[in-house]
Amino acid sequence: MTAEIVLTGDGVAARAGEVELFRYVYQPPTSPFEGPKPYLHPVRTLAGDVVTAFRPHDHRWHKGLQMTATDVSGQNFWGGVTYVRDRGYLELPNVGTMRHVDLVVEQDGFAERLTWHTQAGEHWVDEVRRLAVHDVDGESWALEFATELTNVRGAPLVFGSPTTSGRDLAGYTGLFWRGPRAFTDGEIIAADGQGGPGMMGKEAPWLAYVGHHDEVDRSSTLLFLDHPGNEVTRWFVRATPFPAVNPSFAFFDELGLAPGGTLNLRYRVVVADGAWDRTRLESYVEGHPWTPR
Repeated sequence: MTAEIVLTGDGVAARAGEVELFRYVYQPPTSPFEGPKPYLHPVRTLAGDVVTAFRPHDHRWHKGLQMTATDVSGQNFWGGVTYVRDRGYLELPNVGTMRHVDLVVEQDGFAERLTWHTQAGEHWVDEVRRLAVHDVDGESWALEFATELTNVRGAPLVFGSPTTSGRDLAGYTGLFWRGPRAFTDGEIIAADGQGGPGMMGKEAPWLAYVGHHDEVDRSSTLLFLDHPGNEVTRWFVRATPFPAVNPSFAFFDELGLAPGGTLNLRYRVVVADGAWDRTRLESYVEGHPWTPR
């Protein structure tokens, strides 16, 4: 089965048969405090179960699956409050926006151009991202997410996180998934026999989250794969107080980007019906190797 890509009034939808796999909203009516940017929500399994959360009451800037950045040379493209060393989280006039420029539908997906602007209106980043749906096989489907971030500021950019600013084990930045509240206390499984909440800040080529739905007697699994050509990735992952997964590229260490330089990142997110165990996950990863960039 292949996915059908359909333009909507404010974004793109991907469908497989009767199921809308995801809706990608690129012009959201988001308040400036929440850091307006594109997001994927709802994201569904092939059984039709929703595996993303939208504007949860604890963090209203969390919206499904998003490409974000918590700290770019002091600017917050994540949304909400900013962590400041020795002072904690503060509401600052530094929440930027990611603005849609144009979008082209491609085979099995689409390419979008965006620009990143600070709250003061300065244009700092040009982005080209590509999303494609692959391997729709009746029990799972895969989203490939690739992005190119180019520094157009005219000065170096430094990507960081709350951890690089002094908060312990809070190194979130980059592609971020917020799961449904029913997935709280789900199971975390990672490569090389690893797993559990101890994966916070650890390296691994893949990590999976198994959650259980309310209302229906079903479970779902999300498998996140880090491309081997990415910058050093460490996982930000929580099962409580809420489910979240983020392959962070600046968890413990800042990442610099020179003027005119481009940061390339590539990920795969597999959305599967059922609770996959380690054997099933390892078999899938082995059977679906990365293709060259």
